[in-house]
Amino acid sequence: MTGMPCRCGLIVTGEGEEEFLPCLFRVLMARAHCIFSVIRRVGQRSPVTAPKRLLKMVGTGRPLPRKDEEEIGLPVLMFLRRNPGSFALIIDDLEGDRRGMADAVFHRYRTALDEALGPSGLTSRAAVHFLVNMLEAYYFADSRAVNQVAGATVMKVDHPDDVEQIRHPKNELKRLWKAFDEKVHGGAILKTLDLEHVLSRPAECCWLRAMFAWCIRRLSTENAIHDQSLSDSFCLSGGCQAVTTSMQ
Repeated sequence: MTGMPCRCGLIVTGEGEEEFLPCLFRVLMARAHCIFSVIRRVGQRSPVTAPKRLLKMVGTGRPLPRKDEEEIGLPVLMFLRRNPGSFALIIDDLEGDRRGMADAVFHRYRTALDEALGPSGLTSRAAVHFLVNMLEAYYFADSRAVNQVAGATVMKVDHPDDVEQIRHPKNELKRLWKAFDEKVHGGAILKTLDLEHVLSRPAECCWLRAMFAWCIRRLSTENAIHDQSLSDSFCLSGGCQAVTTSMQ
């Protein structure tokens, strides 16, 4: 495998994610010819439901708010054009009540991408994915990583059920580990988090698996993968994937 590495630009919605989310993809960077980096942090988007806003958009013939075009669509388009063979991800949380609006939230982000990338033919190079309910949920699937960073036994064992069903993972982690700091400790946990272990239960972590499945498909298309066991590592063939995001 030769040439420049395949680049993946991340658009994130949290300060902690802006600082260290690329670490979540370190297993891909180690086993494929690729680099993940954050290109922008934006505010969380919610479905546009206010009648006045909808009427204003319809009146101008615009399918999405101008802010989405300026902060999401155009930056992704510029990144893809500057980096041939690259791809991009919008990554947001689906915490709390947003979980019930997953399809509508997804549609807003996806529309921003499609409107900006459609004329260029680059829509297949960008996707929208979610951390459910938030990044901290996945720490509960690898108690070893958490305890190593804490220097104490915060969790005796991994969470017994699907960690994507933990309603308030950050609050629960702070209850178990009062000194937890999402930036200081979160970044350290991600550097040692075992993603293969986190995704080892085929019926769990459907949203996270859908994101990694999409990344691996893109890397395969670009012939950037040098470890053909990646698919097996994340239980992609028989593991669940979130319906909302897996169709991209």
